[in-house]
Amino acid sequence: MTTSRPYLLEQIDDAAVVQLYADGFNELTLKEKTLVWHLTQAAIAGRDIYYDQRHRHNLGIRDLLEGVLTHAQGLPPGTLAELTRYTKLFWLNTGPYNNLTARKFLLNLDRAQVIEAMEIAARNGADFGLAADETIAARVERYARMFFDPDFEPMVTNKTPGPGHDILAQSANNLYDGVTMADLEGFSEKHQLNSRLAKRDGVLVEEVYKVGGLYDLQIRRIVGHLRAALPFAPEALGRALTALIAFYETGTDADREAFDIAWVHNRDTAVDTMNGFIEVYMDARGMKGAWEGLVYYANHERTEKIRALATHAQWFEDHLPIDPKYRKPKVQGVSAMAIEVVIEIGDSGPITPIGVNLPNDQRIREEHGSKSVSLSNVLEAYEQALPDSYRQEFAWDDAEVERAKRWGAFASELTTEIHEVLGHGSGRMADHIEVTPQDLLKEQYSALEESRADLVALYFVADPYLASLGLVPADEQQAVVQTEYEAYARNALVQLRRVRVGAQLEEDHMRNRQAIVHWLLANTRAIDVRRRDGKTYFVVNDSDAFRLGVARLLAEVQRIKSEGDYQAARALFETYGVHFDPDLRDEVVSRVDHLGLPSYTGFVMPRLEPVRDASGAITDVKISYPCDLSTQMLEYSGHS
Repeated sequence: MTTSRPYLLEQIDDAAVVQLYADGFNELTLKEKTLVWHLTQAAIAGRDIYYDQRHRHNLGIRDLLEGVLTHAQGLPPGTLAELTRYTKLFWLNTGPYNNLTARKFLLNLDRAQVIEAMEIAARNGADFGLAADETIAARVERYARMFFDPDFEPMVTNKTPGPGHDILAQSANNLYDGVTMADLEGFSEKHQLNSRLAKRDGVLVEEVYKVGGLYDLQIRRIVGHLRAALPFAPEALGRALTALIAFYETGTDADREAFDIAWVHNRDTAVDTMNGFIEVYMDARGMKGAWEGLVYYANHERTEKIRALATHAQWFEDHLPIDPKYRKPKVQGVSAMAIEVVIEIGDSGPITPIGVNLPNDQRIREEHGSKSVSLSNVLEAYEQALPDSYRQEFAWDDAEVERAKRWGAFASELTTEIHEVLGHGSGRMADHIEVTPQDLLKEQYSALEESRADLVALYFVADPYLASLGLVPADEQQAVVQTEYEAYARNALVQLRRVRVGAQLEEDHMRNRQAIVHWLLANTRAIDVRRRDGKTYFVVNDSDAFRLGVARLLAEVQRIKSEGDYQAARALFETYGVHFDPDLRDEVVSRVDHLGLPSYTGFVMPRLEPVRDASGAITDVKISYPCDLSTQMLEYSGHS
């Protein structure tokens, strides 16, 4: 691992921009490199789908911003600086809503300054696609409330809007058009994951994402690149890509299931992709899939460790501290891989996960298994870009800091792998439940499922069985466990820096971490809240009590999921996971701002460029690293 190369590129407000590196790409065969190239093009082809899903004005606003920035000669310096700041945040968050808090951020200019900037850019040759009778002022006015009004559509997803308010009406995303929860009573969706629901002349209709349907142009491009990839794909991956093409063409749930099954059975190819409407976090109902594209190849050295978890998945299932009737009697097809990401786009980038477990369909998980990946180069980039002051500020003493330095990266990667491989892949629904847990748990499902996976990881990271598998040094396991528990408790405090307005959390991963730590605070003696010199610390004083508490909570969370107990899920998160003390948040914000610490991170992806011979055939694929967010975003948009 090379540490002299640049990782942290810049910081925009409280967002860090970090370069992602894909080591080992040059060791791939030409066939594998060419496959990666075509799959990467398929990912880029779907980028605009996610922009549009995030907000109906996103693509228009992006065209305006990029048109100005690429024709900026002569702009007033202050105007240019603010437009640049806003645009970079817009790129990182795929629109004007913070990826983690769901809240809108504003452009700190006025109408006249934006109109002037557009007029200067137009004189410089920018084409804003104005209609024949449309003025620049009218175009700015179309987006003015998005730019300047904090009260207009303030949240992209609002799962807790308060009494008397509708979760769909209070969410600004484009997954619904004129639809409220009341409209859905008695309505049966045929395309639950891959459609927008809209009111048309008073009638509720499903606008299906497919060839010939909504996003036809983008999906046709995706399909074209997937077809181009087929000649270079191994047989199992080829079957999965063929099934994915069929799903894109028909949009039917049967073809979606066929793709999920084919994809999960492709377990051993070096190159793989996730492409489609997958995660449901953006939907307040937890039903509609957000589009994403992810392309990666195996990191063989690190895969050996994560595969040991998959190989012994039945042992871990049998030893879950839950009611035995919710355990799987026979674990099917759990596979795992450590990967090097080449591109993450849409719902998975520039702000990326560190691990993924798919498919999300509970029935397919139980009957066919699941695939887990740990994003090795993302974890490495996070670690390389993290300043020591981050740990020092929120650790109680020097011993905690030293543990974090020595074991923090190792413990984080291990628990992430357990979370994905064993957490999401474990457990079963109760025998009498015939619908999906999403149907029963509604807007609480995603936070509950993330809580369950975290609890599985926190429980098993302390199990001696890991040492017997060679996954953790037996004589150091207690130090690893203490390090992970301390990091998890700290995170519930430090993550408050991301929510600078209001007093409640919307993002499901933030809700789940807050809920676990605050449940432990209320129901065990594992964690103390201590104060020193006007600063608050969450201190783990008993790791055994921590694990016992995790076991108790996991048993209840699994029961809630297995039985589809909506009211219990809602009570858990309303009590422990949604609301927080704004004074404590203000303290945390003051501490991180004093140190200049970022609240979240977006990544610049590697860049691929094919080398072609005279006939146009690819003879090599070169990888490089832009180390510049603007360069990459403008290239993706076709403005390079």
